[in-house]
Amino acid sequence: MSTNTPLTHDLPYPTGDFFNFEGLLPAHERERLHEVRSWLDTEVRPIATDYWNRSEFPMELIPKIAALDIISPVRRQGHSHLFAGLLTAEIHRADASVGTFMSGQDGLFTGSIELLASEEQKAAWLPDIYALKKTGVFAITEPLAGSDVAGGTRTTARREGDKWVLNGEKRWIGNSTFSDYVIIWAKDVEDEQVKGFLVDTKTPGFSATLIQNRISLRSVQNADIKLTDLRISDEFRLAGANSFRDTNKVLKSTRATVGWQAVGLQMAAFDVARKYAIERHQFGKPLAAFQLIQEQLVTMLSNSMSSMGMMVRLAQLEDAGESKNEHSAMAKAFATKRMRETVALGRSILGGNGIVTDYEMAKIFCDAEAIYTYEGTYEINTLVAGRAITGVAAFV
Repeated sequence: MSTNTPLTHDLPYPTGDFFNFEGLLPAHERERLHEVRSWLDTEVRPIATDYWNRSEFPMELIPKIAALDIISPVRRQGHSHLFAGLLTAEIHRADASVGTFMSGQDGLFTGSIELLASEEQKAAWLPDIYALKKTGVFAITEPLAGSDVAGGTRTTARREGDKWVLNGEKRWIGNSTFSDYVIIWAKDVEDEQVKGFLVDTKTPGFSATLIQNRISLRSVQNADIKLTDLRISDEFRLAGANSFRDTNKVLKSTRATVGWQAVGLQMAAFDVARKYAIERHQFGKPLAAFQLIQEQLVTMLSNSMSSMGMMVRLAQLEDAGESKNEHSAMAKAFATKRMRETVALGRSILGGNGIVTDYEMAKIFCDAEAIYTYEGTYEINTLVAGRAITGVAAFV
């Protein structure tokens, strides 16, 4: 019995939104959310596990995603942050690898250009990016610089006339094996400040090598990037990216996005575990008839709803222009911690079937580990919130 089929809509609370948070959306945004949910249910979820098993990205989905027209729902289309968050959760509920592609293309890559490019650069680059005629990713993590990348960036940029010469390495850069562009963050050797550059992946001196043996987000083509005397015109330096403080403008919003991703993974785990508990019989009755199973399902849903409640409030603060870095950091830390417990309970409910991808839960369980770590580890985000409430920095 495989659960790798579209969601069962005849169960109580079929969307898993127990407190009807989506009811906070105006009618036009709810309708749009339902449209995307239906598309994900029929086009993405049924094929996701097969691609995950093969560690391949479903490239045929890119033009279909373009047709949905959901890139930059807030800045370009004027939707609320709450709509954008619920949309992110829905995409990750269907598949975290496709969700990571979307969040990378939208929040990190497109967001960097929207927030840090000049008006001329935006006019030249954004139309093709919004239409997904050009794909791109964000490259900041390095082999020797993760949590300390703000001060530990080793990739360098040296100005030579109207050109820049980039040298260095980046690691864990999702889908950079096939993307058209990569935004490279490099330290200017002259002023020691981190700057951003839009690099065409066909430029001489650029190489991307797929990282093998990954157990999480396997459809995402995470790669090691090497830059060897790569020369790029100054017109491709992001005009507003002149220090790591500027980079943080992007990371603030994308950290919140990861909190929504964690909500989506919890919803996915609940979907699969509940359906399995109803259909699987032991001792002459469905697993769902056992008190311990019901307690575990309620805990999973409670974790999901408490995470969503925090994310909803964060979205409201974003819409009001009142969110701060510590709000995003705490929300990401909390939601991903709850996510870890939720997917573990889901894996347990499925027993041995929870460790094979035929039943989806193993994929969800493994994907949660990447989300727990990226966009700032649980520990770093906790310390960002801790600094805000004590006034004392506990970073080493």
